[in-house]
Amino acid sequence: MLSYRHLFHAGNYADVFKHALLARLLIALGAKEKPYCYIDTHAGTGRYDLGHEWAWKTREFETGIRKLWDRKDIPAALAPYLDAVRSENPKGRLRYYPGSPLLALKLRRPDDRILLTELNKTDCAELEAIIGRERHVAVHLMDGYEALQKLLPPQERRGIVLLDSSFDRSEEFARISKALKAAHQRWATGIYAIWYPLMASEVMDGFMRSVKGTGIGKILRLELRVREPAEDAPRPGCGMLIVNPPWKFDAEARPLLDWIWRALAQDGAGGVKVEWLVPE
Repeated sequence: MLSYRHLFHAGNYADVFKHALLARLLIALGAKEKPYCYIDTHAGTGRYDLGHEWAWKTREFETGIRKLWDRKDIPAALAPYLDAVRSENPKGRLRYYPGSPLLALKLRRPDDRILLTELNKTDCAELEAIIGRERHVAVHLMDGYEALQKLLPPQERRGIVLLDSSFDRSEEFARISKALKAAHQRWATGIYAIWYPLMASEVMDGFMRSVKGTGIGKILRLELRVREPAEDAPRPGCGMLIVNPPWKFDAEARPLLDWIWRALAQDGAGGVKVEWLVPE
């Protein structure tokens, strides 16, 4: 259960997809004056050393953030995300990749609050050392699904939950659907961003049916596929369900994901999906 180490995958295409979208969601929240709360259920360590032997064993960052590092045609919508990554590498050479907690820290305003949960003791201790002493930041050694029961609703009454499971256990899609329904009952107005890997079509169809079955409205489905499926290859893509997305977020996400797909796809394979799973 706790064997997953994101360092093997840090900075890959899935991180680019997830963090580019997260940056846009946080920017949208920050457009209104009132403070918000950012809750990260599977926070990880916060920062990843791409020079580490684990990162070099898979070198997944080479097909993700590395492909964007020297591009001169970065769209404006992607710039805040890349600026956050560059701020971790002030000498200009890509070495460190910020996870979602650091990205949230860099994009928040002084009164916005960050709640981070991580179940792995080693990772949680590293996360605490990196970010735990920052103002309005709390790090909890806790299961992410338990956190949804204990931390919701936040006192700000506006904000976002990033549910970013490592999918290192069976039945994770069912667990997510159940947790989302319970969380939404506690905090119906919050934004929920749920990352998931693309698996066999029958698995994905079942997941989408289960999410629809929760009765929750206004769910946007975003997906990125960068390669054709193959038994001996990494997963071909990933997706994110966004409950209560900001106004016109679908129109904002489409050109952003189209650009990312063109930049990261292998030989033009795959594509992008932007559609309402449950309409507004």
